[in-house]
Amino acid sequence: MRLLSQSLLWRSFLLIAALILVAVALWLALFRKAEMEPRAQMLAQTIASVANLTRTALLTARPERRLDLLAELSDTEGLHVLPAEPGDRFEAPPPTAFSRHLARALVARLGPDTRLAFSLNGEPGLFVSFRIFPGAEGEYWLALPPERLERHLPRQWLGWGAVVLLLALAGAWLIVYRIVRPIEEERALLLAGISHDLRTPLARLRMETELSVADAEARAGMAADIAEMDRTIGQFLDFARPQGLDGKAKLTTDLAALLTEIAARYGERVKCRLAKADFQIPVHPEPLRRAIVNLIENALRHAGLAVPIELELSREGSKLVIAILDRGPGIAPAEAERLKQPFTRGEAARTGAGGAGLGLAIVERIAKAHAGRLELLPRDGGGLAARIILPFS
Repeated sequence: MRLLSQSLLWRSFLLIAALILVAVALWLALFRKAEMEPRAQMLAQTIASVANLTRTALLTARPERRLDLLAELSDTEGLHVLPAEPGDRFEAPPPTAFSRHLARALVARLGPDTRLAFSLNGEPGLFVSFRIFPGAEGEYWLALPPERLERHLPRQWLGWGAVVLLLALAGAWLIVYRIVRPIEEERALLLAGISHDLRTPLARLRMETELSVADAEARAGMAADIAEMDRTIGQFLDFARPQGLDGKAKLTTDLAALLTEIAARYGERVKCRLAKADFQIPVHPEPLRRAIVNLIENALRHAGLAVPIELELSREGSKLVIAILDRGPGIAPAEAERLKQPFTRGEAARTGAGGAGLGLAIVERIAKAHAGRLELLPRDGGGLAARIILPFS
């Protein structure tokens, strides 16, 4: 999922999907708040009507028939009328907005002495107190079935809501895909055009320099400038392209063999030290190779050739560490994170060489695309330790 989120398509879709989900959640919260008070008023009106009808029925019934009336109310309506005792233990409703609305509405309809309870003497339910004659002695509890409090949401509503949400997300995906896909295709075409239009004149300029400039020192300086321009163009192209990761599966790669092959290209300038273990993990080999070469070239360019660059591979817990160690001027710890940003170059000793300030940003992107990270740490004895941290299981 982390790899998918690196692409413009997935980032755009995830942002729009998050916006849709947040909007739906807010609408649900607003709907719940808007319907809470009317629901409490409706329930209070129902309870008050039941209490008043029960009081009226008891008042009008003959004394010898009152017990039969209460039994019939219990059997047919699930209502129970219990005399209130001084030692009754009742549990007040929880301090929710709904219960507060319900209590206020009941007091307004049945009088200030009305009490609302969700449990009476250990029995759960909905209990409302009332008096046969207002202000007189003799208080009663009207016990209603607890399901009167429950709110049943039809299951088909949940199903239709899920269908609508999925359709909205599918529509968001289609819209983003139709917008982003042409942009990615135009980017690939633009990169190909830049590579051709800039590097071809540079190749001609390099050839003209070799043939036309007689002064060896001037020719060497011009060749160095052309090489720097070519390297800068290469950095721009590397940073602009999606690092060759989009839509491609990882390949199980022997990192020790990969590092040995890279180090062999530099001869004595790079010394390779590898832990004796089988470090085969799924990676994107070419982008990872490009990241390691970038760090080696950066170390050679800034640290010079007096001391060989050291290339190490080791394991630290559940992580694999590819370290490029040099004895150059190093980087201040406070500068490390800033130098990973695009178009950023150091202001101290490691700024002697040219470049667009994209090398470390490219390495950082490749490391993150592998669910890893890039660390720039000061080295004991002087120099810099550039470490690519990769997950290993």
